[in-house]
Amino acid sequence: MRISRSSLIAALPLLSSCAAPAAQPSPSAGFGWTMQTSGTTASLRGLSVVSRDVAWASGSGGTFLRTVDGGATWRADTVPGASKLDFRDVQAFDERTAVLLTAGQPARIYRTEDGGRRWTVVHTEDAPAAFFDGMAFWDARNGIAFSDPVDGHFLIVTTGDGGRTWTRVPPESIPAPLAGEAAFAASGTAVSVHGSSDAWIATGGGRVARVLHTPDRGRTWSVAELPFAGNETSGAFSAAFRDGGTGVAVGGDYRREREGGDAARSTDGGRTWMAGGRVMPPGVREGVVYVPGARRPTVVAVGPGGSSWSVDDGATWMPIDTAGFHAVGFAAPDAGWAVGAGGRVARFTGALPGTTRP
Repeated sequence: MRISRSSLIAALPLLSSCAAPAAQPSPSAGFGWTMQTSGTTASLRGLSVVSRDVAWASGSGGTFLRTVDGGATWRADTVPGASKLDFRDVQAFDERTAVLLTAGQPARIYRTEDGGRRWTVVHTEDAPAAFFDGMAFWDARNGIAFSDPVDGHFLIVTTGDGGRTWTRVPPESIPAPLAGEAAFAASGTAVSVHGSSDAWIATGGGRVARVLHTPDRGRTWSVAELPFAGNETSGAFSAAFRDGGTGVAVGGDYRREREGGDAARSTDGGRTWMAGGRVMPPGVREGVVYVPGARRPTVVAVGPGGSSWSVDDGATWMPIDTAGFHAVGFAAPDAGWAVGAGGRVARFTGALPGTTRP
């Protein structure tokens, strides 16, 4: 039986992540991660930061959690009937409305409109090979989600009604996957969107890592190679764009989660990619995000071996600390969280130099 890269990553990276040091702001730097009490021990890989007060997270064992007071308290719960499912991504629109995405089988999308009290299955992919890796929304109505290849084609679905219904993108309009190519459901952010119609999907698992791009919400696609090493356990794990042209992709090899680490940057909308600088501290990066509202473009990337930041679109990286996380999100320079193994949730405190106005 063929084991997908997404299936492998579900099992392997969690062990050493649990042993990462507790996150606390660096006294000398004046910024860093401050741990919060999540109320769960689930492995958390989905994160959606709505505002300074509201954030949602999701993970293993059918778990989701939400804060409406900036993380002072988190409410963790399990979706009824989903205790064996792994929610690798969550997209929240406010404190009441959110969409959950499973990795593995059954491949499902759930939606709530009452803060998680009730959940509705809004989409299911029955093909045994379906394995959702991530989703992203351009706005409160329009979104995109994707899966590992099914029958020789990437499975991509879109919604125009806030995730209530989903429609498959015609497979013939999507570039065909290369041998072994799929994606990593490490943080739900292997798909990134910008503006009202651009989306990028980062891949790995084959001899090369690539980025697929659509300028029109999935109707047409192009593809470009990344300067990453290629094998079954390596590739791109996450991508982010700050406008229609400039973006960053990060990844590595999860068998060497505290060594190496790949980064690349594009200035032409993902048509070509240049190798980025060495990530510090070293290690695979599973999530990357631009900080909204920062005074200068600022990128934060996280992984099991630590977190980094960059102010030159990934050309150079500086360390934040060595605490391990799987996913990261910001709504503003002073509204950022990261989540990881063992129910780890931390809020970013202090300010990265140059992100706020003097």
